[in-house]
Amino acid sequence: MGTALIYLMVVAGVAAVVFGMAAVVFGRGEELAPLPPGATPTRLPAGEIDGDDVRELRFQQALRGYRMDEVDWVLDRLADELDRAGAERDGLLARVAELESELAGPGLRAKGER
Repeated sequence: MGTALIYLMVVAGVAAVVFGMAAVVFGRGEELAPLPPGATPTRLPAGEIDGDDVRELRFQQALRGYRMDEVDWVLDRLADELDRAGAERDGLLARVAELESELAGPGLRAKGER
């Protein structure tokens, strides 16, 4: 019984030393200071963002963080949605230009005939 108690005390002592060393090396887990306004740890264009910009995003790897496959899935879905919305916007802009030219055409002819 005495040997088991000594063994447990040695294990507890070693665990306390390892925990103490880890606390000294890795710190107490303070929060990082916020980034300055306008700064980002990733690279994104300042202007309009499209699907390819999102697909090219790469984040720094850390010991603790998100699951990479889930982040990649979300980024792929976001990129596809941006591409779809951009294509829809371009189609609508083309349709507006077409309708404006149709409206401008008869109006100019009618004024010129008088």
